[in-house]
Amino acid sequence: MVDLTTNYLGLTLKNPFVASSSPLTNKLGTALQLEEAGVAALIMPSLFEEQIIHDSLRLDRDYTRGAESFAEALSYLPETGQYSVGPDKYLDNLSNIKRAVKIPVFGSLNGVTTGGWVDYARRIEQAGADALELNLYDICTDPEMGSQEQEDRHITLVRDVRARVSIPIAVKLSPFYTALPNFARRLTEAGADGLVLFNRFYQPDFDLETLDVVPHLVLSNSHELRLPLRWIAILYGKIRTDFGLTSGLHSAEDLIKAVMAGASATMVASELLMHGFGRVTEILNDVQEWMEEHEYVSIEQMKGSMSHQAIGDPSALERANYMRVLSSY
Repeated sequence: MVDLTTNYLGLTLKNPFVASSSPLTNKLGTALQLEEAGVAALIMPSLFEEQIIHDSLRLDRDYTRGAESFAEALSYLPETGQYSVGPDKYLDNLSNIKRAVKIPVFGSLNGVTTGGWVDYARRIEQAGADALELNLYDICTDPEMGSQEQEDRHITLVRDVRARVSIPIAVKLSPFYTALPNFARRLTEAGADGLVLFNRFYQPDFDLETLDVVPHLVLSNSHELRLPLRWIAILYGKIRTDFGLTSGLHSAEDLIKAVMAGASATMVASELLMHGFGRVTEILNDVQEWMEEHEYVSIEQMKGSMSHQAIGDPSALERANYMRVLSSY
């Protein structure tokens, strides 16, 4: 019998399959079904910085109703929609799910600035979260802001959150950094226990009839695995941290590739939304069969076996692969 256990953020998980944040991890009933299907941990949907600000401004409005000093800035905040919940409801939901399941439950914060809102990291810990995923979902649109300033802002945010909690912190990143390895190292020095690669930016679309910018949700496919796979393989062994892979994992083969690149955990959402809870059991069974057939005894044995650290001259391999791709059409 192969050993599927893995160590991620100082936690021992029974396998690398983690249910990523989605509507499935936001409800007690579906959280219990995910646990029964075999997932090793759950990541709650994010509590957004904007929701906390919105909640605080609404409270201020209630206290100062009728006063001429009411902040008009409230109207500039985006609508949070039905998918999101207020901060207090979020914490209650997290606490209820944590009490009901036996697997680790991760809270999630999504923000880009530092300030009083990071105190919610402490409240998420108090609600029972086993770890916290800090989601840096940020697009820099200011031509006056340089990359160093942008990165420094995120480093400060991670450091401030680290100062408020004792549970492990994973930072979920986008691929859009000019020197990702250096930034990854700085994040671990600031207190991140793990890095999750990569966040998916949901690209908006234009409605030509209403002339509105509209959200456009497209679930992932296995082709998207290549980007996080490549970067985890590059960073594994160079940055002393745990890696989680998200975006594009839909099969046992995808999970095996992620582990061989160096991932300790693999986050899955789209596959479960499209094909249901049964895919957890199917994928894990297929992983076990593949490992037995190829004589691997454990996940730890496989981890990082195809990373750049395991290759004699990774730069030469990168250029060779690049040339092969160009000539393969």
